[in-house]
Amino acid sequence: MANGRGERRDKRDKGRDPGGFVALPWAVLDCPAYAQLGHPARCLLFELARQFVRNNNGRLLASAAHLKARGWTSSDVIGRAKRELLEAGFIFETVKGHRPNRASWYAVTWRELNCLEGFDPGAAAGFERGAYLKARPKNAGLSPSGGVERHPIAPSGGVGAPPPTPSGGAMRATFGTAPTPSDGHHLEKPSVVPG
Repeated sequence: MANGRGERRDKRDKGRDPGGFVALPWAVLDCPAYAQLGHPARCLLFELARQFVRNNNGRLLASAAHLKARGWTSSDVIGRAKRELLEAGFIFETVKGHRPNRASWYAVTWRELNCLEGFDPGAAAGFERGAYLKARPKNAGLSPSGGVERHPIAPSGGVGAPPPTPSGGAMRATFGTAPTPSDGHHLEKPSVVPG
């Protein structure tokens, strides 16, 4: 049939490799908070986005044990990247992990939270979709509240130092006679002691 009714259509995108993909909105990649992230935090964000499949937002893992198979070798780097993503509002912790074998669970904030069993009390109520859009950039508090103005390079007129030259100008020699005799060699005449 010309209109395709009754025929089974192949909905796969033939312009890419087969398999799943990470759907990351441009709003995430273009926001100021993303521009402030370090490279490990950006990589970890992609690792978490890779785990998302339809209905598991809130049960994403960022533990060293889980990420080791993906090439992550430093627990310190993972910890710093997690803190950075949490502070920037890109991820939200739904379950606090504890030793010896309970990992924390996370949700990405550009998707709705899937309410799953096992969340910590109050986790669902504390989740804010799009929190990364409201996060303050790292250096937001460093500029003055009245705006940025140019300050003069010269001192403000406060404590000053005396000028490097004497106030009367350059110093002059106090010799009464010329340093070399006008008639003859200077070594033949005795030195004149200034008096």
